[in-house]
Amino acid sequence: MMNARFARATLGIAALTAVLPAWAQTPAAAAAPAFNGADIAWMLISTVLVLLMTMPGIILFYSGMLRTKNALSIVAHTVAASAVITLCWAAIGYSLAFSHGSPFFGGLERVFGEGLIGKKVGAHIVAPTIPESIFFLFQLSFAIITFALVLGATAERMRLGVTLVFAALWSTLIYAPIAHWIWHPEGWLAQQGHMDFAGGTVVHVAAGASGLVAAWVLGPRRGFGKEPMVPHNLLITVLGAGLLWAGWFGFNAGSAFEASARAGGALLATQVAACAGAMLWGFCEFMRRGQWSVLGTMTGAIAGLIAVTPASGYVGFNGAMVIGAVAGVVCFFAVVGFKALTGIDDSLDVFALHGVGGIVGTVLTPVFATAAIAPVTATVLTNTIGALAVMAYAGAGTWIILRAIGLVVSLRVDAEQEKVGLDIAQHGEMLAPNA
Repeated sequence: MMNARFARATLGIAALTAVLPAWAQTPAAAAAPAFNGADIAWMLISTVLVLLMTMPGIILFYSGMLRTKNALSIVAHTVAASAVITLCWAAIGYSLAFSHGSPFFGGLERVFGEGLIGKKVGAHIVAPTIPESIFFLFQLSFAIITFALVLGATAERMRLGVTLVFAALWSTLIYAPIAHWIWHPEGWLAQQGHMDFAGGTVVHVAAGASGLVAAWVLGPRRGFGKEPMVPHNLLITVLGAGLLWAGWFGFNAGSAFEASARAGGALLATQVAACAGAMLWGFCEFMRRGQWSVLGTMTGAIAGLIAVTPASGYVGFNGAMVIGAVAGVVCFFAVVGFKALTGIDDSLDVFALHGVGGIVGTVLTPVFATAAIAPVTATVLTNTIGALAVMAYAGAGTWIILRAIGLVVSLRVDAEQEKVGLDIAQHGEMLAPNA
Protein backbone atom coordinates (compact mmCIF):
# COMPACT_ATOMS: atom_id res chain seq x y z
CA MET A 1 0.00 0.00 0.00
CA MET A 2 2.79 2.41 0.94
CA ASN A 3 4.59 1.62 -2.30
CA ALA A 4 1.44 2.31 -4.30
CA ARG A 5 0.90 5.64 -2.54
CA PHE A 6 4.54 6.60 -3.10
CA ALA A 7 4.24 5.74 -6.77
CA ARG A 8 1.05 7.81 -7.15
CA ALA A 9 2.67 10.73 -5.33
CA THR A 10 5.74 10.55 -7.53
CA LEU A 11 3.60 10.52 -10.67
CA GLY A 12 1.64 13.47 -9.39
CA ILE A 13 4.79 15.50 -8.73
CA ALA A 14 6.13 14.61 -12.16
CA ALA A 15 2.88 15.68 -13.80
CA LEU A 16 2.88 18.97 -11.89
CA THR A 17 6.50 19.64 -12.83
CA ALA A 18 5.73 18.98 -16.47
CA VAL A 19 3.14 21.78 -16.62
CA LEU A 20 5.14 24.32 -14.63
CA PRO A 21 6.82 27.08 -16.63
CA ALA A 22 10.60 26.73 -17.05
CA TRP A 23 11.30 29.51 -14.53
CA ALA A 24 9.36 27.67 -11.82
CA GLN A 25 11.30 24.42 -12.17
CA THR A 26 14.39 23.75 -10.06
CA PRO A 27 17.62 25.10 -11.60
CA ALA A 28 19.25 21.67 -11.46
CA ALA A 29 16.43 20.09 -13.45
CA ALA A 30 16.36 22.90 -15.99
CA ALA A 31 20.11 23.06 -16.52
CA ALA A 32 21.07 19.39 -16.39
CA PRO A 33 23.23 18.73 -19.50
CA ALA A 34 22.53 15.72 -21.68
CA PHE A 35 26.04 14.29 -21.96
CA ASN A 36 26.73 11.69 -24.63
CA GLY A 37 29.17 8.90 -23.78
CA ALA A 38 30.38 8.41 -27.35
CA ASP A 39 31.01 12.14 -27.76
CA ILE A 40 32.91 12.24 -24.46
CA ALA A 41 35.11 9.31 -25.47
CA TRP A 42 35.87 10.80 -28.89
CA MET A 43 36.73 14.20 -27.43
CA LEU A 44 39.04 12.69 -24.84
CA ILE A 45 40.85 10.83 -27.63
CA SER A 46 40.95 13.96 -29.82
CA THR A 47 42.40 16.02 -26.98
CA VAL A 48 45.23 13.53 -26.49
CA LEU A 49 45.87 13.45 -30.26
CA VAL A 50 46.20 17.24 -30.42
CA LEU A 51 48.49 17.31 -27.38
CA LEU A 52 50.67 14.69 -29.09
CA MET A 53 50.98 17.05 -32.05
CA THR A 54 53.02 19.37 -29.86
CA MET A 55 54.81 16.87 -27.64
CA PRO A 56 56.45 15.09 -29.35
CA GLY A 57 55.13 15.99 -32.84
CA ILE A 58 56.25 19.61 -33.25
CA ILE A 59 59.30 18.97 -31.10
CA LEU A 60 60.57 16.25 -33.44
CA PHE A 61 59.49 18.04 -36.62
CA TYR A 62 61.30 21.23 -35.66
CA SER A 63 64.29 19.68 -33.89
CA GLY A 64 65.31 17.57 -36.86
CA MET A 65 65.44 20.65 -39.09
CA LEU A 66 67.74 22.59 -36.76
CA ARG A 67 71.51 22.34 -36.51
CA THR A 68 72.86 19.80 -34.04
CA LYS A 69 74.02 22.46 -31.57
CA ASN A 70 70.44 23.77 -31.22
CA ALA A 71 68.44 20.55 -31.54
CA LEU A 72 67.60 20.29 -27.82
CA SER A 73 66.83 23.99 -27.34
CA ILE A 74 63.54 23.77 -29.24
CA VAL A 75 62.52 20.96 -26.86
CA ALA A 76 63.16 23.16 -23.84
CA HIS A 77 61.34 26.15 -25.33
CA THR A 78 58.32 24.08 -26.38
CA VAL A 79 57.89 22.19 -23.11
CA ALA A 80 58.41 25.31 -20.99
CA ALA A 81 55.99 27.33 -23.09
CA SER A 82 53.40 24.55 -22.88
CA ALA A 83 53.60 24.59 -19.09
CA VAL A 84 53.24 28.37 -18.90
CA ILE A 85 50.33 28.43 -21.35
CA THR A 86 48.51 25.70 -19.41
CA LEU A 87 48.66 27.76 -16.22
CA CYS A 88 47.69 31.00 -17.97
CA TRP A 89 44.84 29.27 -19.82
CA ALA A 90 43.42 27.97 -16.55
CA ALA A 91 43.92 31.29 -14.78
CA ILE A 92 42.31 33.61 -17.33
CA GLY A 93 42.91 32.67 -20.98
CA TYR A 94 40.04 30.21 -21.30
CA SER A 95 37.63 32.64 -19.68
CA LEU A 96 38.63 35.44 -22.05
CA ALA A 97 38.21 33.10 -25.02
CA PHE A 98 35.07 31.11 -24.25
CA SER A 99 32.94 32.77 -21.57
CA HIS A 100 30.17 35.29 -22.18
CA GLY A 101 31.35 38.85 -22.64
CA SER A 102 31.65 41.27 -25.54
CA PRO A 103 32.20 40.70 -29.27
CA PHE A 104 35.94 41.10 -28.66
CA PHE A 105 36.70 39.06 -25.53
CA GLY A 106 34.92 36.99 -22.92
CA GLY A 107 34.26 37.71 -19.27
CA LEU A 108 35.74 36.40 -16.03
CA GLU A 109 33.27 33.70 -15.05
CA ARG A 110 35.77 30.90 -15.63
CA VAL A 111 38.92 32.40 -14.10
CA PHE A 112 41.10 29.82 -12.34
CA GLY A 113 38.93 27.04 -13.77
CA GLU A 114 35.83 28.09 -11.84
CA GLY A 115 33.02 25.56 -12.36
CA LEU A 116 35.08 23.15 -14.48
CA ILE A 117 35.71 20.38 -11.95
CA GLY A 118 33.19 18.42 -9.89
CA LYS A 119 29.93 16.53 -10.22
CA LYS A 120 28.02 19.66 -11.16
CA VAL A 121 30.17 20.59 -14.14
CA GLY A 122 28.02 21.70 -17.04
CA ALA A 123 28.48 21.96 -20.79
CA HIS A 124 29.68 24.81 -22.99
CA ILE A 125 27.25 26.29 -25.51
CA VAL A 126 29.59 25.27 -28.36
CA ALA A 127 29.83 21.63 -27.22
CA PRO A 128 26.58 20.78 -25.39
CA THR A 129 27.05 16.99 -25.19
CA ILE A 130 30.39 16.87 -23.35
CA PRO A 131 31.48 18.23 -19.94
CA GLU A 132 32.97 21.70 -20.17
CA SER A 133 36.15 20.42 -18.53
CA ILE A 134 36.84 18.33 -21.65
CA PHE A 135 36.04 21.30 -23.89
CA PHE A 136 38.50 23.33 -21.80
CA LEU A 137 41.24 20.74 -22.30
CA PHE A 138 40.60 20.40 -26.03
CA GLN A 139 40.86 24.16 -26.49
CA LEU A 140 43.96 24.25 -24.29
CA SER A 141 45.66 21.83 -26.66
CA PHE A 142 45.00 24.31 -29.49
CA ALA A 143 46.41 27.22 -27.51
CA ILE A 144 49.56 25.21 -26.81
CA ILE A 145 50.26 24.12 -30.38
CA THR A 146 49.55 27.57 -31.82
CA PHE A 147 52.35 29.14 -29.79
CA ALA A 148 54.59 26.13 -30.41
CA LEU A 149 54.31 26.89 -34.13
CA VAL A 150 55.50 30.47 -33.52
CA LEU A 151 58.68 29.14 -31.89
CA GLY A 152 59.79 27.74 -35.24
CA ALA A 153 60.33 31.29 -36.48
CA THR A 154 62.57 32.31 -33.56
CA ALA A 155 64.57 29.09 -33.23
CA GLU A 156 68.32 29.12 -32.61
CA ARG A 157 68.49 32.61 -31.10
CA MET A 158 65.73 33.49 -28.60
CA ARG A 159 66.47 33.27 -24.88
CA LEU A 160 64.42 30.77 -22.88
CA GLY A 161 63.31 33.35 -20.31
CA VAL A 162 61.98 35.56 -23.10
CA THR A 163 60.04 32.62 -24.51
CA LEU A 164 58.34 32.08 -21.15
CA VAL A 165 57.17 35.69 -20.81
CA PHE A 166 56.25 35.85 -24.51
CA ALA A 167 54.18 32.66 -24.19
CA ALA A 168 52.24 33.96 -21.19
CA LEU A 169 51.44 37.33 -22.73
CA TRP A 170 50.79 36.07 -26.26
CA SER A 171 48.42 33.26 -25.27
CA THR A 172 46.43 35.61 -23.01
CA LEU A 173 46.39 38.86 -25.00
CA ILE A 174 46.56 37.60 -28.58
CA TYR A 175 45.33 34.02 -28.88
CA ALA A 176 42.43 34.14 -26.40
CA PRO A 177 40.72 37.19 -27.98
CA ILE A 178 41.14 35.78 -31.50
CA ALA A 179 39.57 32.49 -30.41
CA HIS A 180 36.67 34.46 -28.93
CA TRP A 181 36.19 36.46 -32.14
CA ILE A 182 35.74 33.34 -34.26
CA TRP A 183 34.72 30.40 -32.06
CA HIS A 184 32.38 31.96 -29.52
CA PRO A 185 28.88 32.79 -30.81
CA GLU A 186 29.25 36.33 -29.43
CA GLY A 187 32.52 36.98 -31.29
CA TRP A 188 32.40 39.73 -33.88
CA LEU A 189 33.75 37.54 -36.68
CA ALA A 190 31.42 34.68 -35.70
CA GLN A 191 28.52 37.09 -35.99
CA GLN A 192 29.73 38.00 -39.49
CA GLY A 193 29.56 34.30 -40.41
CA HIS A 194 33.31 33.69 -40.62
CA MET A 195 33.89 29.99 -41.34
CA ASP A 196 36.82 28.35 -39.55
CA PHE A 197 36.00 24.79 -38.56
CA ALA A 198 39.23 23.83 -36.80
CA GLY A 199 41.68 26.73 -36.75
CA GLY A 200 42.86 27.84 -40.19
CA THR A 201 42.51 31.45 -39.04
CA VAL A 202 42.67 31.10 -35.27
CA VAL A 203 45.73 28.84 -35.27
CA HIS A 204 47.63 29.02 -38.54
CA VAL A 205 47.09 32.59 -39.71
CA ALA A 206 47.68 33.90 -36.18
CA ALA A 207 50.82 31.79 -35.71
CA GLY A 208 52.14 32.65 -39.16
CA ALA A 209 51.74 36.41 -38.69
CA SER A 210 53.19 36.30 -35.19
CA GLY A 211 56.11 34.15 -36.27
CA LEU A 212 56.94 36.53 -39.11
CA VAL A 213 56.93 39.59 -36.85
CA ALA A 214 58.88 37.79 -34.13
CA ALA A 215 61.59 36.77 -36.61
CA TRP A 216 61.77 40.34 -37.89
CA VAL A 217 62.03 41.86 -34.39
CA LEU A 218 64.75 39.41 -33.29
CA GLY A 219 66.78 39.80 -36.45
CA PRO A 220 68.52 37.04 -38.44
CA ARG A 221 70.71 34.28 -37.07
CA ARG A 222 74.47 34.73 -37.27
CA GLY A 223 75.59 33.66 -40.71
CA PHE A 224 72.08 33.77 -42.22
CA GLY A 225 72.42 33.69 -46.00
CA LYS A 226 76.17 33.06 -45.77
CA GLU A 227 76.56 29.79 -43.89
CA PRO A 228 74.78 26.49 -44.59
CA MET A 229 72.02 25.82 -42.04
CA VAL A 230 70.94 22.34 -43.05
CA PRO A 231 68.78 19.95 -41.02
CA HIS A 232 70.82 17.69 -38.76
CA ASN A 233 68.45 14.68 -38.88
CA LEU A 234 65.64 14.43 -41.41
CA LEU A 235 64.45 11.10 -40.05
CA ILE A 236 63.51 12.84 -36.80
CA THR A 237 61.66 15.47 -38.82
CA VAL A 238 59.76 12.79 -40.75
CA LEU A 239 58.76 11.06 -37.50
CA GLY A 240 57.51 14.38 -36.18
CA ALA A 241 55.59 15.06 -39.37
CA GLY A 242 53.97 11.63 -39.11
CA LEU A 243 52.82 12.39 -35.57
CA LEU A 244 51.46 15.74 -36.74
CA TRP A 245 49.59 14.03 -39.57
CA ALA A 246 48.01 11.47 -37.24
CA GLY A 247 47.24 14.07 -34.58
CA TRP A 248 45.57 16.27 -37.18
CA PHE A 249 42.69 13.80 -37.28
CA GLY A 250 41.90 14.77 -33.70
CA PHE A 251 42.58 18.40 -34.52
CA ASN A 252 40.04 18.53 -37.36
CA ALA A 253 37.57 15.73 -36.70
CA GLY A 254 37.58 16.57 -32.99
CA SER A 255 36.35 20.05 -33.84
CA ALA A 256 32.94 18.54 -34.58
CA PHE A 257 32.69 18.04 -30.78
CA GLU A 258 30.77 14.83 -31.36
CA ALA A 259 31.23 11.30 -32.60
CA SER A 260 29.21 11.77 -35.78
CA ALA A 261 29.13 11.60 -39.55
CA ARG A 262 30.44 15.15 -39.68
CA ALA A 263 33.47 14.17 -37.65
CA GLY A 264 34.06 11.26 -40.03
CA GLY A 265 33.74 13.57 -43.02
CA ALA A 266 36.23 16.01 -41.52
CA LEU A 267 38.69 13.16 -40.97
CA LEU A 268 38.30 12.02 -44.58
CA ALA A 269 38.78 15.55 -45.90
CA THR A 270 41.91 15.85 -43.77
CA GLN A 271 43.52 12.74 -45.26
CA VAL A 272 42.63 13.68 -48.83
CA ALA A 273 44.03 17.22 -48.53
CA ALA A 274 47.26 15.99 -46.94
CA CYS A 275 47.89 13.56 -49.78
CA ALA A 276 47.04 16.14 -52.45
CA GLY A 277 49.43 18.61 -50.84
CA ALA A 278 52.22 16.04 -50.67
CA MET A 279 51.82 15.09 -54.35
CA LEU A 280 51.65 18.64 -55.69
CA TRP A 281 54.60 19.83 -53.61
CA GLY A 282 56.65 16.87 -54.82
CA PHE A 283 55.65 17.57 -58.42
CA CYS A 284 56.66 21.25 -58.13
CA GLU A 285 59.97 20.23 -56.60
CA PHE A 286 60.63 17.72 -59.35
CA MET A 287 59.79 20.23 -62.09
CA ARG A 288 62.03 22.86 -60.50
CA ARG A 289 65.16 20.82 -59.77
CA GLY A 290 64.58 17.31 -61.06
CA GLN A 291 64.30 15.72 -57.62
CA TRP A 292 61.49 14.72 -55.28
CA SER A 293 62.71 15.00 -51.69
CA VAL A 294 61.47 13.33 -48.52
CA LEU A 295 61.39 16.66 -46.67
CA GLY A 296 59.43 18.22 -49.52
CA THR A 297 56.86 15.41 -49.55
CA MET A 298 56.23 15.70 -45.83
CA THR A 299 56.17 19.50 -45.94
CA GLY A 300 53.63 19.34 -48.75
CA ALA A 301 51.45 17.06 -46.65
CA ILE A 302 51.64 19.56 -43.79
CA ALA A 303 50.67 22.35 -46.22
CA GLY A 304 47.59 20.38 -47.26
CA LEU A 305 46.68 19.72 -43.64
CA ILE A 306 47.02 23.40 -42.76
CA ALA A 307 44.84 24.55 -45.65
CA VAL A 308 42.05 22.05 -45.08
CA THR A 309 41.85 22.85 -41.37
CA PRO A 310 39.28 25.67 -41.68
CA ALA A 311 37.35 23.77 -44.36
CA SER A 312 37.41 20.22 -43.03
CA GLY A 313 33.90 20.27 -41.54
CA TYR A 314 32.36 22.02 -44.54
CA VAL A 315 33.77 20.40 -47.70
CA GLY A 316 33.52 17.08 -49.49
CA PHE A 317 36.14 14.94 -51.21
CA ASN A 318 36.60 17.19 -54.25
CA GLY A 319 36.86 20.37 -52.21
CA ALA A 320 39.43 18.86 -49.88
CA MET A 321 41.50 17.59 -52.81
CA VAL A 322 41.55 20.98 -54.55
CA ILE A 323 42.34 22.89 -51.37
CA GLY A 324 45.21 20.53 -50.53
CA ALA A 325 46.59 20.72 -54.07
CA VAL A 326 46.45 24.52 -54.20
CA ALA A 327 48.16 24.73 -50.83
CA GLY A 328 50.90 22.37 -51.96
CA VAL A 329 51.73 24.60 -54.93
CA VAL A 330 51.33 28.00 -53.25
CA CYS A 331 53.21 27.04 -50.09
CA PHE A 332 56.02 25.50 -52.14
CA PHE A 333 56.72 28.78 -53.89
CA ALA A 334 56.28 30.72 -50.65
CA VAL A 335 58.87 28.58 -48.85
CA VAL A 336 61.26 28.71 -51.80
CA GLY A 337 61.10 32.45 -52.33
CA PHE A 338 59.94 34.27 -49.20
CA LYS A 339 63.24 34.52 -47.31
CA ALA A 340 65.12 35.61 -50.41
CA LEU A 341 62.46 38.19 -51.21
CA THR A 342 62.17 39.74 -47.75
CA GLY A 343 65.47 38.95 -46.03
CA ILE A 344 63.56 37.98 -42.88
CA ASP A 345 65.05 34.94 -41.16
CA ASP A 346 61.92 32.97 -40.32
CA SER A 347 64.00 29.98 -39.22
CA LEU A 348 61.59 27.15 -40.09
CA ASP A 349 59.32 28.96 -42.57
CA VAL A 350 56.41 29.43 -40.17
CA PHE A 351 54.80 32.22 -42.18
CA ALA A 352 55.46 30.71 -45.61
CA LEU A 353 53.91 27.42 -44.52
CA HIS A 354 51.38 28.09 -41.76
CA GLY A 355 50.54 31.70 -42.54
CA VAL A 356 50.22 31.25 -46.30
CA GLY A 357 48.57 27.83 -45.99
CA GLY A 358 46.12 29.17 -43.44
CA ILE A 359 45.19 32.06 -45.74
CA VAL A 360 44.71 29.71 -48.71
CA GLY A 361 42.40 27.45 -46.72
CA THR A 362 40.49 30.33 -45.13
CA VAL A 363 39.82 32.01 -48.46
CA LEU A 364 38.85 28.79 -50.25
CA THR A 365 36.58 27.43 -47.51
CA PRO A 366 33.43 29.31 -48.66
CA VAL A 367 34.22 28.42 -52.27
CA PHE A 368 34.06 24.66 -51.70
CA ALA A 369 31.76 24.48 -48.67
CA THR A 370 28.55 22.60 -49.32
CA ALA A 371 25.20 23.11 -47.63
CA ALA A 372 24.71 19.33 -47.65
CA ILE A 373 27.26 19.18 -44.81
CA ALA A 374 26.59 22.40 -42.89
CA PRO A 375 25.19 25.89 -43.51
CA VAL A 376 27.42 28.09 -45.65
CA THR A 377 27.54 31.34 -43.69
CA ALA A 378 30.48 33.19 -45.26
CA THR A 379 31.67 34.50 -48.60
CA VAL A 380 35.24 34.75 -49.83
CA LEU A 381 35.14 38.42 -48.78
CA THR A 382 33.90 37.57 -45.27
CA ASN A 383 36.65 35.05 -44.66
CA THR A 384 39.31 37.26 -46.23
CA ILE A 385 38.39 40.14 -43.94
CA GLY A 386 38.61 37.78 -40.97
CA ALA A 387 42.04 36.50 -42.00
CA LEU A 388 43.37 40.03 -42.53
CA ALA A 389 41.98 41.19 -39.18
CA VAL A 390 43.65 38.27 -37.39
CA MET A 391 46.94 38.88 -39.22
CA ALA A 392 46.94 42.55 -38.29
CA TYR A 393 46.03 41.97 -34.64
CA ALA A 394 48.42 39.06 -34.12
CA GLY A 395 51.28 40.81 -35.91
CA ALA A 396 50.85 44.15 -34.15
CA GLY A 397 50.32 42.48 -30.78
CA THR A 398 53.46 40.37 -31.20
CA TRP A 399 55.50 43.45 -32.08
CA ILE A 400 54.25 45.31 -28.97
CA ILE A 401 54.84 42.35 -26.64
CA LEU A 402 58.38 41.68 -27.84
CA ARG A 403 59.33 45.36 -27.87
CA ALA A 404 58.04 45.67 -24.30
CA ILE A 405 60.03 42.62 -23.17
CA GLY A 406 63.07 43.99 -24.99
CA LEU A 407 62.96 47.13 -22.85
CA VAL A 408 63.73 44.95 -19.83
CA VAL A 409 65.97 42.16 -21.12
CA SER A 410 67.76 41.21 -24.31
CA LEU A 411 65.51 39.10 -26.54
CA ARG A 412 68.24 36.90 -27.94
CA VAL A 413 71.39 35.20 -26.73
CA ASP A 414 74.69 36.97 -27.25
CA ALA A 415 76.96 36.29 -30.22
CA GLU A 416 79.23 33.87 -28.37
CA GLN A 417 76.33 31.78 -27.04
CA GLU A 418 74.77 31.64 -30.48
CA LYS A 419 78.06 30.51 -31.96
CA VAL A 420 78.46 27.75 -29.37
CA GLY A 421 74.81 26.77 -29.67
CA LEU A 422 71.83 27.15 -27.36
CA ASP A 423 72.00 23.56 -26.16
CA ILE A 424 75.26 24.16 -24.30
CA ALA A 425 74.92 27.90 -23.66
CA GLN A 426 71.34 27.90 -22.34
CA HIS A 427 70.79 24.35 -21.11
CA GLY A 428 74.19 22.81 -20.40
CA GLU A 429 73.38 19.80 -22.57
CA MET A 430 74.26 18.46 -26.00
CA LEU A 431 72.62 16.03 -28.39
CA ALA A 432 75.90 14.27 -29.12
CA PRO A 433 79.41 14.50 -27.62
CA ASN A 434 80.84 15.81 -30.91
CA ALA A 435 78.14 18.50 -31.38
